[in-house]
Amino acid sequence: MNKNHAGKSIAKTSKFLSLVLRHRPEIIGLELDRQGWAEVDDLLTQLGLHGRSITQEQLVRVVEENDKQRFRFNGDRTRIRASQGHSVAIDLALPPKKPPTQLFHGTATRFLDSIRQQGLLSRSRQHVHLSQDKSTAEKVGKRHGSPVILVVDSEGMSRDSLEFFLSDNGVWLTEKVPEDYIEFPKWKPI
Repeated sequence: MNKNHAGKSIAKTSKFLSLVLRHRPEIIGLELDRQGWAEVDDLLTQLGLHGRSITQEQLVRVVEENDKQRFRFNGDRTRIRASQGHSVAIDLALPPKKPPTQLFHGTATRFLDSIRQQGLLSRSRQHVHLSQDKSTAEKVGKRHGSPVILVVDSEGMSRDSLEFFLSDNGVWLTEKVPEDYIEFPKWKPI
């Protein structure tokens, strides 16, 4: 298998694992525990039964080579879970953490009017996702259209008792970001 084909295979497997471990474990008959963990043996068996067979070694590659570190194993690699981004109800059991002064949120310009009115909402996910740097936020925004980066006054939110959590892959999570804590771009999209 050439390197390009292997990379595409890993990306395709990663996307399917995101679907299963974050949103719809039932499509392969997988059960997640309260904290989002699945038994690796169960995952591999269920993937095989549903035409998505991969080996333990391939799973390790997907986890280790994913540029966004979307998944993690427990210490002995017998369980796996998504690091964040769940729409299924789970408790990641992350302790509240004091955020940096500012965080960033990448979105598309077409969502600005709604965000100005309602703030940032988790929508179908459990948390709003925030980045510690502008470049990551810009990449996220580009996935949704013409990107814009919003600056979040995370220090002010924390001071006002709104909680933050830091996921295993470095994404900052919070329940919502009220519009008063968001610095919007000075320009208006056409």
